Amino acid sequence: MSLIDTVARRAALSGGRLVLPEGEDPRILTAAARLVRERAVKVSVLGDPDRIRTVARATQANLVGVTVLPVAERGRIESTRAALLAARGERLAPADADRHAATAVMQAAALVRAGDADAFVAGATHTTGDVLRAALWLIGTAPGVNTVSSYFAMVHPEPGGAERVLFFADCAVVPDPDPAQLADIAIATADNYRAIMGGEPHVAMLSFSTRGSARHPLADKVIDATARARARRPDLHIDGEMQADAALVESVGKAKAAGSIVAGHANVLVFPDLNAANISYKLLQRLGGWSAYGPIIQGLARPANDLSRGCSADDVVNTSLFALAAAATPAARGAAR
Repeated sequence: MSLIDTVARRAALSGGRLVLPEGEDPRILTAAARLVRERAVKVSVLGDPDRIRTVARATQANLVGVTVLPVAERGRIESTRAALLAARGERLAPADADRHAATAVMQAAALVRAGDADAFVAGATHTTGDVLRAALWLIGTAPGVNTVSSYFAMVHPEPGGAERVLFFADCAVVPDPDPAQLADIAIATADNYRAIMGGEPHVAMLSFSTRGSARHPLADKVIDATARARARRPDLHIDGEMQADAALVESVGKAKAAGSIVAGHANVLVFPDLNAANISYKLLQRLGGWSAYGPIIQGLARPANDLSRGCSADDVVNTSLFALAAAATPAARGAAR
């Protein structure tokens, strides 16, 4: 079974409810129709109902089974405003609360906050800042989490129809994580790998150095982060600092990091900063024939995922499936109670 089929199965079995706030975009409507028809998930879209119907006809998106929520509905605006004031208090002026409450992305986050939806996905017409602001203000971080970050699921076809799957983090959110943040990212990505893949995560903390082969403050940061992650989660297989070839190639791992349970077998790669992570995933995607699913946001109390404004309907479908699969994890269910 492919990664996407695995994620789709988890999403369908979860019974989760997805809300897509950019319902007037043709890519969103195409994806919503497909999610309901092909993947048997529950989907609501926000927007102007007349405009949504017009776009649906133009794109031949069959919205049977898709719930349309009017963004201008007075009750929804008022409940979103109340949620914003409850969450932000005096940090948000009443006029700003009025303005934000009328936006679809804030309304989507408020639905998740209230338990009327399990996840939202946006970004086709909103910036990453808009999406993360709504998620952080109204959903907040999971208990005990200090760092919201992201991962990409990188997939490469293998002979015989198999797939190789690696999780890359953080490719989209934290530009220059300090050692504590880098440890947070490693732990969150490991837990998500286990939840999605069902297997044991082997986490490589990447650097240009392996076990002291080079001395530099940038390598020291990764060494510190590795120690912090191990101390917090001794149950996880985490090793570093480590070069990418030592992490991925068994013969190199044995030569450079003898005795490491991770070296040569890594399936979670934690990069030292956003430069390295973002460049690496794009190179694999554009030159290496890998598919990139994400960014998948992690660290929130309930799932919310960000889309690229250049996304396709396929991207919307896949990112939504990851959000609903995450909503089915014990941590997400616990946060909802």
